[in-house]
Amino acid sequence: MIPDATAASVLQSGLVPDGTRVQVFSEIYWVFLVLGTLVGAVVIGYMLYNAYKYSYEGGSDEKDRPKLGEVPTGGGKGKKLFLSLSLSAIIVISLIAWTYGTLLFVEGQTGEQGVEVEVEGYQFGWNFHYLNDDGSYAGVNTTNTLRVPVDRQVNLQVTSSDVFHNFGIPELRVKSDAIPGQTTDTWFEASDTGTYTANCYELCGQGHSYMTAEVIVMPQDEYQDWYASQNASANNESAASVAAAGV
Repeated sequence: MIPDATAASVLQSGLVPDGTRVQVFSEIYWVFLVLGTLVGAVVIGYMLYNAYKYSYEGGSDEKDRPKLGEVPTGGGKGKKLFLSLSLSAIIVISLIAWTYGTLLFVEGQTGEQGVEVEVEGYQFGWNFHYLNDDGSYAGVNTTNTLRVPVDRQVNLQVTSSDVFHNFGIPELRVKSDAIPGQTTDTWFEASDTGTYTANCYELCGQGHSYMTAEVIVMPQDEYQDWYASQNASANNESAASVAAAGV
């Protein structure tokens, strides 16, 4: 585990990418791909260089090539080994610190101001309860369709009403366990409008494969209009229920 002070310095250095989860995890992918390709090219290139150097075509004399079972000599007293291990340690430790700091940024975004939604899994579907800033229910509820505004953080409180589920939107790089009696927090932010698909990633019964939901990312003004109409409809239904109960 990397000390918190080290992680904080990585976060403050500007080396850690910020933005949506899609942007952050894309950055991690490309860093690992480039470094992995570079290290692989160096290792394979050095191996091919030595294979040619000690081959007949490379001009090596018979006396220069080690015999079978012979202990190699003239290796520089381990300098090459020390150099390669030192460089490897620096690269690995730096990569771990950078990745850990990046993941701290992702986790630290949970709870930032945005749209608050409780996600409740059940066999075999999803209920979405929109919340007020104080965590109370706002009266806007949807089933198997989550509507959110573009370019705004969406905070999810994920739970389950029956068995273990797992809520995930692969295109938006968000995934969280839905556990009965518990709540797990996560977030995402969509940069483009459109319709995405949320799936359950925990085998939860015969209908598991059909446990999907639409995630509709809307322009912010359209989302505000939709939310206001849903909220007004919920208030009207509540008022009608109170009136009916008082008769």
